[in-house]
Amino acid sequence: MKSSFDEYYRFFSWVTPNQLTMLRIILVPVLMLLLFFDRPWGNVLALVVFTVAGATDYIDGNLARYRGEVTSLGRLLDPIADKMLVTATLVMLVAAGHAGPVPTIIVLMREFAISALRQVAAMDGVPLPPVEGVKWKTTLQMVATGTLIMSNNPFGWQVEIAGKSMLWAAALLTMWTGYSYFSEYFRSRAEADKS
Repeated sequence: MKSSFDEYYRFFSWVTPNQLTMLRIILVPVLMLLLFFDRPWGNVLALVVFTVAGATDYIDGNLARYRGEVTSLGRLLDPIADKMLVTATLVMLVAAGHAGPVPTIIVLMREFAISALRQVAAMDGVPLPPVEGVKWKTTLQMVATGTLIMSNNPFGWQVEIAGKSMLWAAALLTMWTGYSYFSEYFRSRAEADKS
């Protein structure tokens, strides 16, 4: 008897997790082009593209673990694709005046800092597993960004206020998880030095 996972992932039997990750990367310039025009029709299409790209982020990881197809290339590309999607979209939204520059800079600085920390941790041989709150951070960033994409269409200023508020909340959670990563790294390194 097939499990619910078998039924769920049967649709994706024709694609690999890495192909889904590559699709997310390919969709980034398409999304940027749509946001560049900053028109109601473009924003609707941009939200569709952003949603599809965000869905691949959820599906590719689960699919890789379910099939036992976790690869070094996938571990490399997945976080790069995530960062490309969120950072490119937020920068375009700031340029269009729909996202606040300060919370956006906080989000970008944290992403760069954690990427650098991961490289240092890998060179030191220090494990750096995901910290508590990372999934909430990612979810809040995605929801805030998706809301800001629709900030001038079709619901008006209420959506923009909600999006900007969620982006600030995401920025605060981003700082907290960033602090947690650095704390975990120094704690793990201190334990490794003692042993």
